[in-house]
Amino acid sequence: VLAIAPISATAVAENESASPTAFVYVASSPSSNTFEINAYGVSSDGELTVIPGSPFPTDVSALTSSSKYLFGTNGVDIDSFSIAGDGAIAEVSSINAQQLNQYDCGGPFDIFVDRTGAMVYDMDYIGNICANNPYQSFSVDKTSGQLGYIGVSAAASPGFATSLSFLPNNKYAYGSSCLFMTGPEIYAFQRTADNSLNHLNINPAMPLAPTGDYYCPGGAAAPDKANHLAFVVLPMNGNTQQPTGGPSQLAVYTADGSGNLTTNSSYKNMPATAVTDVYNFAASLSGNYVAVAGTNGVQLFHFNGANPLTRFTALLPISGVTQLAWDNADHLYAISPTSGKLYVLTVTATKVTEAPGSPYSITSPEGIAIAQR
Repeated sequence: VLAIAPISATAVAENESASPTAFVYVASSPSSNTFEINAYGVSSDGELTVIPGSPFPTDVSALTSSSKYLFGTNGVDIDSFSIAGDGAIAEVSSINAQQLNQYDCGGPFDIFVDRTGAMVYDMDYIGNICANNPYQSFSVDKTSGQLGYIGVSAAASPGFATSLSFLPNNKYAYGSSCLFMTGPEIYAFQRTADNSLNHLNINPAMPLAPTGDYYCPGGAAAPDKANHLAFVVLPMNGNTQQPTGGPSQLAVYTADGSGNLTTNSSYKNMPATAVTDVYNFAASLSGNYVAVAGTNGVQLFHFNGANPLTRFTALLPISGVTQLAWDNADHLYAISPTSGKLYVLTVTATKVTEAPGSPYSITSPEGIAIAQR
């Protein structure tokens, strides 16, 4: 059942009636070469309250977070911010990640944390011989939040195109891509003894496609429980090597104890998305839902473990969403740079509703991170 309220501009709540259940941080660019972080506390019903001091002037556009520290990058540096009890942030350290790749090109593109927040990783765009993408690893000092460089993955490829999604065991992490030079690929990394990432030699089969066609995967989404992952796959024509024109679908894979992946997904049982071009997708931490954002809006699906995903909602009227994030209470956050909005949805087993106060106006939102409480 879909019960989303009409979209209308609404002011952010100014009063705090209870302790926040999470903090939401959105990096934005209100004017040319100016960046800031908009910070909010989340109430139990999903309503947001502006954190005192917000927006905070910064020089970052991509974000990730643990419960204690917020991290951001401008494509060269990775900055660490402490998170106070009321959600206010303060920069505590910065490290030049680009300089560490020794090739004087590229830099941190996507940044992400492990399941515990003890490590920060980045996809180092063209950080290897100015052509391939490796993954850099940084430890987080528990007291200061300062990052310590551990190393870079020996494996590098133009096909390593996204942040990685860790399984709940925090041992294996996955991504996927489909480039002309590398073809359809689901790739995996294993954390080593020093918590750096080592490429895992796996070659999982793609979902069964109609005769003569194949699927191109993108990204990876793993919930906080069980060893299952969701992937968006786009149907491709085997002769022209171009999209067939059919909708993207959602595949499910299961990891074994060694990190290998298997799937029963096929064109016959994978649900189709209605969003047209997919921009982003994310699994809820509860493991119950997968949200997909694309050209025409946002759509939700039920995550059913190793079984095929099933459609939950029709297309929600939220356009231009490029990033999605979840908190522990099944609130879904969606940012739209084109409309300059942050949307908050409350998801239950039977319906999706827009949280009180949503949407919130933010000029040119570029990145989002949730600090769980």
